[in-house]
Amino acid sequence: MNICKSERLNIRQFNVNDAAFMLTLLNEESFIRNINDKGVRTLQDAKKHLIENPIASYQQHGFGLYLVELGNTNTPIGICGLLKRETFDFPELGYAFLPAYWGKGYALEAANSALHYEINTHSLAKVIAVTAPENESSKALLTKLGFSQCGMVELYNTNNNLFEYINTSDNNS
Repeated sequence: MNICKSERLNIRQFNVNDAAFMLTLLNEESFIRNINDKGVRTLQDAKKHLIENPIASYQQHGFGLYLVELGNTNTPIGICGLLKRETFDFPELGYAFLPAYWGKGYALEAANSALHYEINTHSLAKVIAVTAPENESSKALLTKLGFSQCGMVELYNTNNNLFEYINTSDNNS
């Protein structure tokens, strides 16, 4: 199911047929370094990960991480969306892209589209984001989106930057 579109991208819900892409992304060195090693090593692991994480989140929360595709070819290039962790009171913006698509503005475009779609759809007052302290590109992206750094938080047994986005629009009440 398509969630939203931007100028160059389609953002849609995952399904189990996206397992090969998920397997590739989750095993990128940059994903493991900047996010976490999810231990997904086979196509079957990737299908299980999709079912238990983004697909389950759509059913439980009404949102989740989505597949980001190039609009003109439907080539999968990354993930973006909101996730809800038990450890946080607010939904968290998450994103990751294959390195071949870095530096082209896709992450900013996808994050901006997904963030505002979810804020409007779910009347969210606040969204958080977490980045590794050394991930300067993510810090810059979050700042461009209007997030402010508000502290540090432990995630995956390491200290990370905590950012927040406060929705100030009138339609949030």
